[in-house]
Amino acid sequence: MPGVPPTRFVYLGPEGTFAEQALRAFPAADRGVRTPAPSVPDALDAVRNGDADAALVPLENSVGGGVDVTLDELAAGDPLTITRELRLPVRFVLAARVRVDLATIATVAAHPQAAAQCRRWLRERLPGATVVDALSNAAAAIAVAGGECDAALCAPAGVGRNRLQALADDIADREDAVTRFVLVTRPAAPPPPTGDDVTSLAVYLAPDRVGALSGVLTELAVRGVNLSRVESRPTGEGLGRYVFFLDCVGHVADAAVGEALQGLRRVCFDLRFLGSYPRHRLLGDIDERPLRATRDGAAEYAESAAWLARVRAGQAR
Repeated sequence: MPGVPPTRFVYLGPEGTFAEQALRAFPAADRGVRTPAPSVPDALDAVRNGDADAALVPLENSVGGGVDVTLDELAAGDPLTITRELRLPVRFVLAARVRVDLATIATVAAHPQAAAQCRRWLRERLPGATVVDALSNAAAAIAVAGGECDAALCAPAGVGRNRLQALADDIADREDAVTRFVLVTRPAAPPPPTGDDVTSLAVYLAPDRVGALSGVLTELAVRGVNLSRVESRPTGEGLGRYVFFLDCVGHVADAAVGEALQGLRRVCFDLRFLGSYPRHRLLGDIDERPLRATRDGAAEYAESAAWLARVRAGQAR
């Protein structure tokens, strides 16, 4: 029923994932029923089928980039809407059933995003180990507890929950790594604008139209709508067929954003509205607006010209 807050939540499980930690940051979810799902498609299908009111899934990471399975699911199938986002700092633990020397570890279970965020650490500390993909960080810990792998990259909660031993903690190639999670529901009117919002879109370009992507960007630029993210994924329909995921600064209720979306609807082969929702900020996040106000165009032009000269001379990349 429209306007009724969700009470039944599903998240990428099993218990002990960063997704569960992120979900509990929403007061309604902390008070509601929380059910783990074995995969992102299962979590989103629970919402589509009416078995849950909302799903919390990872969308992107500041090191590993977009979570492909989430993007693919949002672009295809019955439409879903993003209503909230949460950005969670993430660092990992290397855990095993018993304390062992790192040199004896042959296999490490890890979610692909965790492996991407710890790639350098794994290469330096476990150069001979094979990384085995897991559906989630908690699933990686469970695989080790069951004897399927020697060690796991997992969330700290997965260590005690599965009676594992921490061999190394606070693991990350970058100390400021952040994962962005989104709360997804069945299509409904977006929450009201807050003045600091994000509008997410999935844009399909006409394959035979020259300058199709340039036309999309122009519809936004001429109305002063800034893009905070652009990412592409193959549609699976053939080489050269892509869907572009855009995050625009602003809300669909804003005049400029609304006009831009109308323009995109005219020039795109297809357009899927994924939601307008409040932007979540971490303490210390940079506000982009003052940066734009103090930008020195002449200095930027001079720097870019010097960079091009170094590239042509073989002195820089």
